[in-house]
Amino acid sequence: MALRAEPTARQVRLAVELRRLRDAAGLTAREAATLLDVSAPQISQIESGLAGVSEKRLRRLVSNYSCTDDALIDALVAMATDRTRGWWEEYRELLPTPFLDLAELEHHATFLREVQFLFVPGPLQTEDYARAVFSYRVPELPAEDIELRVRHRMQRKAAVAGTPYEVIVHEAALRIMVGDRNASRVQLAHILERSAEQHATVRVIPMRLEGFAGAASAMTYAGGAVSKLDTVVRDGPHGAAFIDSEAQLVAYRTLFHKVEAASLDPERSRDLIHRLAKEL
Repeated sequence: MALRAEPTARQVRLAVELRRLRDAAGLTAREAATLLDVSAPQISQIESGLAGVSEKRLRRLVSNYSCTDDALIDALVAMATDRTRGWWEEYRELLPTPFLDLAELEHHATFLREVQFLFVPGPLQTEDYARAVFSYRVPELPAEDIELRVRHRMQRKAAVAGTPYEVIVHEAALRIMVGDRNASRVQLAHILERSAEQHATVRVIPMRLEGFAGAASAMTYAGGAVSKLDTVVRDGPHGAAFIDSEAQLVAYRTLFHKVEAASLDPERSRDLIHRLAKEL
């Protein structure tokens, strides 16, 4: 089987989890290869995401690693055998890979949680808002590239429409007029509309809140099939960073709940958004 030129984030995550299980078992790659009756380079290729692994081989591997977590094993098998060609594939070689990886992550997420302080979260953005965001990039993007990104963002929004979604957004992000006044009014109305949906919860952190030092807590938290396969996405200086170590996941879960405790409840949040819309 030919090696992958560029594994997706999901393929790399499977590889990382298999390597973690081997490390926990105290086995070297050479020892694992002997148990599976393959070469050591093949184990390295599997553990880097460059090569896939069949269900039979994966189950044999994790058995040799003495893994007894059936839910985790089944989730890893699902990742290894999934041949879904998602809607995001139409953008391959048209958009940077992180755009595709984020869409794939959201597609498989069992729930989504988001904290934002300066921008309306992507799944809540209107076309005009998203267009204004992408138009502000330096160096400037050609008009066709901006529209490509806007279309991708709107498809992301549609794709997660039925996924349980909790978002916490700071009042500052709601007040900043990324587009013109009318676009801002439409954006706030759209957030109110989405917040009324059964699967979505929107909370606002008010500007006047005292003792809030969590402005560096922006994140997207995507639930996996089991909690060990959760993922946090953070914006970094060179694009999105995918975080998946167990210790960091625990820290970000705790951080999310701290920010949640500081935010207004959904009803009071809706009242605040209504008030901001009337001020425009």
